[in-house]
Amino acid sequence: MATAATPATNRTSATTGTSTTGTSVTDTAPAAEAPAAAPGRRSLAVRLVGDTHALGRRLPQLLVGLFLYGSSMALMLRASLGANSWDVFHQGLVRHLGLSLGSWVTITGAAVLLLWIPLRQRPGIGTVGNVLVLGVAMDLTLGAVSAPHALAARVALLVTGIVLNGLATGLYIGARLGPGPRDGLMTGLHRRTGRSLRLIRTGIELTVLAIGILLGGTFGVGTVAYALAIGPLAQFFLRWCTVPEAARK
Repeated sequence: MATAATPATNRTSATTGTSTTGTSVTDTAPAAEAPAAAPGRRSLAVRLVGDTHALGRRLPQLLVGLFLYGSSMALMLRASLGANSWDVFHQGLVRHLGLSLGSWVTITGAAVLLLWIPLRQRPGIGTVGNVLVLGVAMDLTLGAVSAPHALAARVALLVTGIVLNGLATGLYIGARLGPGPRDGLMTGLHRRTGRSLRLIRTGIELTVLAIGILLGGTFGVGTVAYALAIGPLAQFFLRWCTVPEAARK
């Protein structure tokens, strides 16, 4: 999750980006983040109607990427070896307040999106889809996949989840239809404070992780493995998944 931030998961440039809930891949501003609106720039509604190519490759790629992202988070949770920082936080919320993990992924995503308002961030289709799809995909996968008991099976499930998360990051960011809520929070704070993306993302991830641990979320080797692996994986898959500029015109 997203929590691309991370934490994507944030990590969005022509060849690199950030996951929804993971850690920072690069210290450059996301390509999905458009520059300040110029005079005569089309409104979001007009752009969505006019960009018919979004219904070709980009929109299906976005939806597949978001669904795989939610499913990959569920696989990492089923491995029970430690979740990424945002899911540690979500686990803590479930522990104290109930509801499903997917529900808290959705609620948290929507709450983070509200923080975009004072930061003057502009959401895209991918931003809204991130809020709506990740939690549903996570709950569906958690309902379909049982937690294994053997350590070897749990490690395999963790590795599968991390690699799948990297692919999902490449797909949804490569579609260039808007960053996830957590990614946008990072880039918004970057613009308002002038601090580096890496520093801001790390601060967000560590804060969320600390709160999650205090609430009783699962921290373990999987948390560390995800933090170390997601950046290189996302960068690798973005090379293959990013929609070429020519296809966007």
